[in-house]
Order: sequence, then C-alpha cells, then structure tokens
Amino acid sequence: MSLNLKSIIVAFVAAIAVHGAPRAADISGDATYYEPNGGLGACGSPIQNSDFAVALSSAQYSGGSNCGRRINVHYQGKSVEATVVDLCPGCTSGSIDLTPSAFQQLADLSAGRIQVTWDFE
Repeated sequence: MSLNLKSIIVAFVAAIAVHGAPRAADISGDATYYEPNGGLGACGSPIQNSDFAVALSSAQYSGGSNCGRRINVHYQGKSVEATVVDLCPGCTSGSIDLTPSAFQQLADLSAGRIQVTWDFE
C-alpha cells in the first residue's frame, strides 16, 4: 500500500472516530405543525400536543411500517427527535407534520411552515 493511500485511510478512520459513521441521506421537505389534542394517530395511539411526534407523508409512512420509528429533524442549526405516530395525507413526499411541542424546538409556531431536512434514526 502506498504512503498516500495509507494516509487517506488513516484520515478516514480518524474522521469516523470524531464525527461518527456517515448517515443515510437526509430527506428534505416542508415541516408544518398540527394539534392532535389527544386524538388517535394512524398508528393507533393517542397523540398529545406536548408529545414530540410526527406524521409522515404517504410515501414515507409506508402503510404504517414506519410507526414507532424515530426521526431527527434539522432546521437552521437546531434539531429535534420525534416519533412517527401518524399519517399526513396532505403532505408531499419528504414533508412532515409535527406536534406543536416538536415544531417549537425548531421555530416559533408563527412561522407555520419551514424547510427542513430529516432522517430516520
């Protein structure tokens, strides 16, 4: 192995040690919020406004196969972890609907709609 290749491998391993392994590609879309007020989500559990919960578009909801999974949502240097509990039939692919408590970790409710990236844990 050449010296340059060894240096590249050492640098790559060091980067993983410091920053962690590369994540799956982030998904981009709009984030809005909704007030479930204790109603049942599509996943079958009641949802409170105070929960850190999310409704996914039909494409990401995948017929309920992602119920209970956690996602990390990122916006302007802030992030929040939310649990998939509902379907957002009005959301386009990549867009999400957060509970007010989760949305407020990223922006004030008055923002209404923000551009976010997110990924499954």
